[in-house]
Amino acid sequence: MNSSSPVLEASGLVKRYGRVTALDRADFDLYPGEVLAVIGDNGAGKSTLIKALSGAVIPDEGEIRMHGKPIRFSSPIEARAAGIETVYQTLAVSPALGIADNLFLGRELRKPGILGSVFRMLDKAEMQRQARQELSELGLLTIQNINQAVETLSGGQRQGVAVARSAAFGSQVVILDEPTAALGVKESRRVLNLIRQLRDKGLPIVLISHNMPHVFEVADRIHVHRLGRRAAVIRPVTHSMSDAVAIMTGATEVESDIA
Repeated sequence: MNSSSPVLEASGLVKRYGRVTALDRADFDLYPGEVLAVIGDNGAGKSTLIKALSGAVIPDEGEIRMHGKPIRFSSPIEARAAGIETVYQTLAVSPALGIADNLFLGRELRKPGILGSVFRMLDKAEMQRQARQELSELGLLTIQNINQAVETLSGGQRQGVAVARSAAFGSQVVILDEPTAALGVKESRRVLNLIRQLRDKGLPIVLISHNMPHVFEVADRIHVHRLGRRAAVIRPVTHSMSDAVAIMTGATEVESDIA
């Protein structure tokens, strides 16, 4: 059992699309300083759950709480303002822009004083300095030029830039959607190391992944989603990959270690 209080939790979430019930009284909890993996078959509702937590979907019923206080997001922008950063599988980076510009996309820093307030000039030097610092902390300074266009980077480096952006601004929670899906072995290893580093910095992480070896390597707890709701919460130290697949497919049920 976890003695601390959840950073982010949800209870009884319902989301219907016509006759289809994507979330059926779904529960969720994320504790400080942990990597929580969310797994489930296609169509299990895990994507809808994550979208509800990140403001992309508004649930029909149920409650979401952050640090015990009810919250209701009407957009991803509101979730980001509350400190929830999501890195989607599509990355949402702007390929033609440089690394520093991507890190501050939509949150550009302006020069102090009248240059920023009246003439709205960007403080490019400060953005580059902060971008270098963030990449350095995550061990990504193999990227030589902070103004290098993102389209010239490898898949793993692009993922690193997206993760660095989430780390820089995700003050409460970072959600990673299939971060290693399109990567090779070496680049996947780099991303898994990034996940560990974020956790070591104290950021709780939600990891959505189909890659069971990766899940069992980095997750502290595993939320198994099935038929629109949480079927179980298991730990890699007490359950095997076969157990996880059996719960996911409904072949077996298990006593949940919810907290």
